Amino acid sequence: MVKAIRVHETGGPEVLRYEDLGDLPPPGPGEVQIRQHAVGVNFLDVYFRTGAYPAPAMPFIPGNEGAGEIVAAGAGVTRFKPGDRVAYAGSLGGYATARNIEAKFVVPLPDNISFETAAAMMLKGLTAEYLLFRSYKVQPGDIVLVHAAAGGVGLILCQWAQALGATVIGTVGNEDKAKLAREAGAHHVILYRDEDFVARVREITGGKLCAVVYDGVGKATFPGSLDCLRPLGSFISFGSASGSIEAFNLGLLAQKGSLYVQRPTLFTYLADESRLRDMAARLMAAVGSGAVKIAIHARYKLEEAALAHRQLEARQTTGATVLVT
Repeated sequence: MVKAIRVHETGGPEVLRYEDLGDLPPPGPGEVQIRQHAVGVNFLDVYFRTGAYPAPAMPFIPGNEGAGEIVAAGAGVTRFKPGDRVAYAGSLGGYATARNIEAKFVVPLPDNISFETAAAMMLKGLTAEYLLFRSYKVQPGDIVLVHAAAGGVGLILCQWAQALGATVIGTVGNEDKAKLAREAGAHHVILYRDEDFVARVREITGGKLCAVVYDGVGKATFPGSLDCLRPLGSFISFGSASGSIEAFNLGLLAQKGSLYVQRPTLFTYLADESRLRDMAARLMAAVGSGAVKIAIHARYKLEEAALAHRQLEARQTTGATVLVT
């Protein structure tokens, strides 16, 4: 008997319903069936729940990352067999005790990484991978600014960028989050509610400013982030926790130093199966070696998904949140 969280209509956390789905059908061609041990919770799930991102059908099961064991493999699947430990990212349907999923989204999980860690790191870690190695390739000596540095992606960015030899500046909302960011490798931390982050970046860098700004916040940090960039710097917007950035005059980029602006999505990068495997292998190696540690600061039972969403939207979480099945 499979239990899952389903959304029948968009809205607040109360629309997350815990339901019995009966037995799963066998996996189809190119699919595997996973008995899930843990599922990641992300702002992406909130976007789907509220309708900001349209779901392909109603009702739907939210959640785009998880980890568990292969139960069965469908026709044509040769990379996985029952009993294999795996993790995945990139396909709706995660908030469930078991699921069928296309094998192209699934990657092997090494024995030295737990199911909970894997569920907490796939979307956030793969996001950090493309931000640091693909959208802008961080070099030793670069100065990087990470907004929401104590968030799930932020903590990974701080650790990984620091390991790559960058000087990391992070913005956070309070002292508790500042401590987390420092522990994760941020060399400088700005309390954005108490300080002008643009002025502080200028002060910290001696006017040199940053090579790149990684921004998952959105409206509240734009266009100030552009003023933190050196000429030819890169502003990479990968989320909109405070609301979407509104249309702006492209001439602003010229005025502020011929800046580059991107709004990438993880799913564009995951669309290529071989690239996903390369990204996942780099992430697994970084986590397995201890260079990047995944901080899980909240665990909920699957049936407590609505509570997890309330905490996430209230900015009362740091690091990663997982649902344990």
